[in-house]
Amino acid sequence: MPNPAPPQASPPRALRWAVAGSVIVMIAAGGLFYYAAKMAADKRQANHDEVRVAIHPHSCEPNALTVPAGHASFRIVNQSDRAVEWEILDGVLVVEERENIAPGLSQVINANLLAGDYAITCGLLSNPRGTLHVTPTAASEAAAKARPSMVAFVGPLSEFRVYLSSQGSALIKAVTALEQAIAAGDLSQAQTLYVPARTAYQRLAPAAQRLAELDNGINARADYFEQREQDPGFVGFHRLEFALFQQRNLDGLAPVAQRLLADVTTLKQQLLAQSLPPEQLVSLVVRNLNGIAEVRARSGEEERYSHIDLNGFAANLDAAHKVVELLRPLLAKSAADLLPQIDSALSAFDTELNGFKVNDGYASYDSVGTGQRQQIADKAKALAVALDGIDPALGLSGL
Repeated sequence: MPNPAPPQASPPRALRWAVAGSVIVMIAAGGLFYYAAKMAADKRQANHDEVRVAIHPHSCEPNALTVPAGHASFRIVNQSDRAVEWEILDGVLVVEERENIAPGLSQVINANLLAGDYAITCGLLSNPRGTLHVTPTAASEAAAKARPSMVAFVGPLSEFRVYLSSQGSALIKAVTALEQAIAAGDLSQAQTLYVPARTAYQRLAPAAQRLAELDNGINARADYFEQREQDPGFVGFHRLEFALFQQRNLDGLAPVAQRLLADVTTLKQQLLAQSLPPEQLVSLVVRNLNGIAEVRARSGEEERYSHIDLNGFAANLDAAHKVVELLRPLLAKSAADLLPQIDSALSAFDTELNGFKVNDGYASYDSVGTGQRQQIADKAKALAVALDGIDPALGLSGL
């Protein structure tokens, strides 16, 4: 009679746990995959209205765009071999821009556009420009009809013109002194005088950056030219800065200084000649602060040869203080609860920069560590966010 088969031994406890663990891991992995896929789908849905523009070495694709009026988002993909900027221009005026888009990366520009035709820059300043056609919508026409009375803004805008005039005069005076030192062949004196001249420009920079062509001649960095520092089109402050602090040589610099003096003189005239809509008074300061937060504070590229970035940040902050001062009476009536937030952000940025003061100036930016630069960027961003609440509070959003 055959022996009955022995009962099978149950698998060891360790093996059972291993199998169970594998099942759990598979379930978890499946869940993570589902979550990641859902997040990606949600992101695609959220960004489905983004207009994609690819920047190539000598063009952008597409170079002709059409969007409806109102809020629009543009994803700018840099497919060239250097950092680029992208701008929307209304004639000579910059409507919106994004600087220093790194090679191989992309950035999003959000703009609130009125119906009309605009130009777009495509990387290098020598590249052909593209076009942007903005079509009217029912919402944009309704927003135009709902525009608040401009009477309340006459005072602040008039006072801002006074600010532009006085700061423009100070800039011309400072650049004149710098030009004279360069003409005299005094390198040490020219290096010293470059700092107040550059600082005077930065107090005007938020407004000056609206004037695309003129600001490019005054303020463009070498990156935006085909031959970089050796490009004949590379002039203005940064060309002087390169010669004074990198080359330490004044050879051939006199015509560049003379051109800069002529340009800053024209800048003052143009700033006073151009009308400034009230909804742009705050936005130009916010754009400048976002430039500090997203690029300038982190990289130190703005003043890469002289490292006087902190002087520029403080001068930009002076402009922000001025705009808040001009709008304070209106805010006290319409949005008193917003003022403490704005004042706190202004004070925090002031305190951050004051920590780097050395005698009558500021520390060299190459001595500022990565963590400290991040703190500066954070304070600039917090102030930009606080100021961004002003236009809605005054009924100017959506215009």
